[in-house]
Amino acid sequence: MSLSNVATTLAENAPTVKGYGAIGYGLAAIGPGIGVGIVVGKAIEGIARQPELQGTIRTNMFLGIAFTEALALIGLVAGFIF
Repeated sequence: MSLSNVATTLAENAPTVKGYGAIGYGLAAIGPGIGVGIVVGKAIEGIARQPELQGTIRTNMFLGIAFTEALALIGLVAGFIF
């Protein structure tokens, strides 16, 4: 059996992979969803304890949300690549 025949046989019998990107992104979005919930919850606790630091805590909260959501975007891109 020649190399071209092996390649043809493998190509004909290769399973089709469709829809796994959506599953991967769904799984990748679980972690950032939990992370954003924790960040916002802790920020609210911090503001309740020290209202005078509300601006600083809010700024840090938005930075934390942005970094956490970056993980979701990486998961979305990985879903398209693979």
